[in-house]
Amino acid sequence: MAENEELETAESEAKQKILVADDEASIRRILETRLKMVGYDVVTAEDGEEAVEVFNKTNPDLVVLDVMMPKMDGYGVTREIRRTSDIPIIILTALGDVSERITGLELGADDYVIKPFSPKELEARVKAVLRRTISKDVIIPASGSAVASTASGKNSKNIITTGAIKIDTARRQVFRKNERIRLTGMEFSLLELLVNNSGQAYSRNEILQHVWSYPADHRIDTRVVDVHISRLRSKLEADPTNPELILTARGVGYMFQRIN
Repeated sequence: MAENEELETAESEAKQKILVADDEASIRRILETRLKMVGYDVVTAEDGEEAVEVFNKTNPDLVVLDVMMPKMDGYGVTREIRRTSDIPIIILTALGDVSERITGLELGADDYVIKPFSPKELEARVKAVLRRTISKDVIIPASGSAVASTASGKNSKNIITTGAIKIDTARRQVFRKNERIRLTGMEFSLLELLVNNSGQAYSRNEILQHVWSYPADHRIDTRVVDVHISRLRSKLEADPTNPELILTARGVGYMFQRIN
């Protein structure tokens, strides 16, 4: 009996926790039920202020966040979370309001799902974002150029340096002159893809497939990529308006400068 209780406790502690914040009770109930069915621990909030409170108390692994909520909207909640945490955020947004999606992404959201949506679609996005932002075992095959330029040291195979920027792929951390630059999980995964294949241009659709795990035939606004590129440039580039690291490949998409 005691062994079974210990096992149940261990399994509960191992579950990834999702915070679902939405002012519609029906959506909260559906998402809570479905996400629990596929193995997640779920906590909920019905307005923005409660979402921040629950977030601070429960330390979830991912937040599903409606944009339009009373007391504090999803933008305000995103700002509050991003003050202290880089955990993944998926926003729920209205079908026709592109500005909502872009604003949410610019504030630090990792992905979005358009209302109305199927719970199965959201489950897929949660799984994909968690896999890309939390797993330390994700390794994107390098083209060879980045490996050739790694710094010397005990863990040199995990360190990529270019100019003042040092990227630790094992710890998923980035430094400029030994000062850590905070990146969200999706930002790091995007950077890792481009750096490990420096000099190779990727289209926006290819980036969505590699980093966000969207299927090739999935229709989505590719500005998700543009916003994340802009966020990366603002953190890494000396002059984001004249980037020298993350380059625009005209007619194709984006690439990281070739590492010699």
